[in-house]
Amino acid sequence: MKLFKTFCLDTANHLLWRDGERVPIAPKGFDVLAYLVEHAGQVVTQNEILEALWPETHVNPEVLRKYILEIRKALSDRPDNPEFIETVPKRGYRFVAPVMDESVAEAADEPASHATEERATKEDASRSTDPSEQAGSLVKRKLWIIPVLAVVAAAGLGLYFLLTQHSREAPLLTDTSIAVLPFADMSPAKDQEYFSDGLAEQLINDLAKVSGLKVIGRSSAFQFKGKNEDLRDVGRKLGVANVLEGSVRHEGNHVRITAELIKADDGFELWSQTYDREIKDIFAVQDDIALAATQALQLKLLGGNGQPVASNLRSANPEAYQAYLQAEYFLGRGQSKEDLGKALAYADTAIKLDEEYAPAWALRASVRNMMAQLGLTDTTEGFRMARDDAERAIALDPTSASGYLALAETQISYDWDWDTANTCLMKAVALEPGSVDVFRLHSTLSSVLGNLNEAVKLDAQAAALDPLRANLHVNLGYLLYLVGRYDEGQAEQHKALELNPQAAIAHGDLGKILIAESKPRQALAEIEEEPTEWAKLTGRGLGYHALGREQESNTALTGLIAKYHALAAYQIAEVYAYRGESDKSFEWLERAYEQRDPGLPKFNSDPLFKNLRHDPRYSNLLKKMRLPT
Repeated sequence: MKLFKTFCLDTANHLLWRDGERVPIAPKGFDVLAYLVEHAGQVVTQNEILEALWPETHVNPEVLRKYILEIRKALSDRPDNPEFIETVPKRGYRFVAPVMDESVAEAADEPASHATEERATKEDASRSTDPSEQAGSLVKRKLWIIPVLAVVAAAGLGLYFLLTQHSREAPLLTDTSIAVLPFADMSPAKDQEYFSDGLAEQLINDLAKVSGLKVIGRSSAFQFKGKNEDLRDVGRKLGVANVLEGSVRHEGNHVRITAELIKADDGFELWSQTYDREIKDIFAVQDDIALAATQALQLKLLGGNGQPVASNLRSANPEAYQAYLQAEYFLGRGQSKEDLGKALAYADTAIKLDEEYAPAWALRASVRNMMAQLGLTDTTEGFRMARDDAERAIALDPTSASGYLALAETQISYDWDWDTANTCLMKAVALEPGSVDVFRLHSTLSSVLGNLNEAVKLDAQAAALDPLRANLHVNLGYLLYLVGRYDEGQAEQHKALELNPQAAIAHGDLGKILIAESKPRQALAEIEEEPTEWAKLTGRGLGYHALGREQESNTALTGLIAKYHALAAYQIAEVYAYRGESDKSFEWLERAYEQRDPGLPKFNSDPLFKNLRHDPRYSNLLKKMRLPT
């Protein structure tokens, strides 16, 4: 703590206080003020400040003058009669107010008599410059900060327990929780949606790197796109205490970004800033916003050095970055062949414009993974290209989680290389501990390796971070079914259907749960509501067999084989296993193995195969897949 006049400079938390009230100040403005205070009484040149605070970046001195102007405004200082910052013509700046460290101020305040306190109170009105008297007064004023910091620490602990213990209740509000809403496109032609969405998404990714900060995932935050919804409702639905929102006006090579951090419960503005920059400076703007938001939440960033959480999206080519954002936009829109095709084309463009651009390689790997999983490309070739792209991304930037996640996805879905997948995931966890996709993929690998309780816990954490993302609730409901927690599994599937009545697989999974509970009639009613045809045919094959209606079960199975033998070998094997036809089930499991069916890694925990578990062929297949036997 540095104390001067009625101000307290909290260098640990990057906060400025006056008489116990928070004084808004931009992050770099705070750094400039802290540098001047640290060198109080000395003349420091513009170059000294620029080299200290922007060591590897060329910054126009005009930027420094702008921050000096903002600092003077925050301190109510006048350049013609300075109390704090004096301009020394042709030399630089000097901080002229007396400065004391907190420890000195406390020592000065401790022996003060009643008369001394009374005198300090009287002289406060005349803005006394006696440092010991003012320091004593300031120490008293800032004592209220202690319980506030205690509350913040408690909130951090609460978040830790929330994320490490499974709970089906809505996430608790904590001061360290935040949702980044889609930024509004204020561009004249209204054609920059991909850019405004991309900026918000990258801020989500940057903030997810901050340990202890609960950051809502993209899918849930973007549910409020284009809606003028009350922030109290947003906070309640997402389980957050704070909301970051803003707007983007992008025209030519110029971009104006306005961002503000708001408390969801009362609309109080914690921080706001407007940035006018060239598009080439967009990364610095993202860093500034991410840093300011975390400072406003009184969190210590990774590394504890007060520096921004740097974005990994660096590219020397602004056009490559814009192509990347367009690819990300279409990937986030859905799973149609058209959208994924556009995402792939824009990722190709970004790479052509900048072959050293690691995020574009990682994004293209993710697109190719998804296209291969959905059968939109040749499975073997699609996953091979995805693997190559992911490895290139990692080689170009080993500090980015996205490349490791893309490679882990390939290893789990196609290569079945569990050790490599786990290594990649652990690196992603270290780099981006709050990422929804890290939790989701980690849950998938845990379930494949038979650690079902851990998988449930991880998927619950993913759902807590992205509570309006229907497919996460579908996944969690299925895992709860696998561990026999049927009521909870049904609740999660119903939650998914509330969020999206057409959620794929949800009705089919509800049918499986009801069959396990010996309720085949109710199961079939659910299965008939399933919009995904192969899942509906699978459910019919199971449900009609449970009812003893073998002819109808055969009809459903015949239809499944006729239309989906190349994509649903695993599901065909499920039906045969449940019906007690072991030989046919193993025949289709072998086909699934040859086809690299993405469902096959789950078969060791699938209760529909329990009839096969004493057959030697079952353990042989596990060994072939290098899974626990």
